[in-house]
Amino acid sequence: MDLDRQIKVLIDEAPQDGVTPQVVAAVAPVLVLLANRLHHLQYYILQNLTQEWVVTTLSDRANPKITKRVIYAFPTLKDVSAVAVSEQDPQIVAAPLPVTHILFQLFALETVDSIIFFDTPGDLNKGTEIQRGELQKLIKSQMQPRSTPTSPFDRIPPDIA
Repeated sequence: MDLDRQIKVLIDEAPQDGVTPQVVAAVAPVLVLLANRLHHLQYYILQNLTQEWVVTTLSDRANPKITKRVIYAFPTLKDVSAVAVSEQDPQIVAAPLPVTHILFQLFALETVDSIIFFDTPGDLNKGTEIQRGELQKLIKSQMQPRSTPTSPFDRIPPDIA
């Protein structure tokens, strides 16, 4: 499913509360921008049987007290099996998800610092990290009203009459 279709599905499946579909549409350019940094339209995310994503805590080798919580996104099922998590715990499954949906979820996952997307099948040593803070900053700038007028009519004072 291409990125435009993924965004349409996100908007269509958003709660129809009069606000959420508009929010999704407003942040869509950010989701597409970040998705274009990656090489795949869908990734596999490890999750439990209640569809909660598996979070891994990483610690700094030089300073083990510094940690971050990440989610891994795999390009193929074969890459998931290379991790062998599913063999250790039958309660863990790999679910294919559109890349924009993963990025949108990252925005809502307050306990996660980033998602690491493995783009090269067979290579789990190098990934592209999308940090939650970066995503939040981009969305915040996207949501802020533009301060510069976009047309000459925007420059007309409201009390001209």
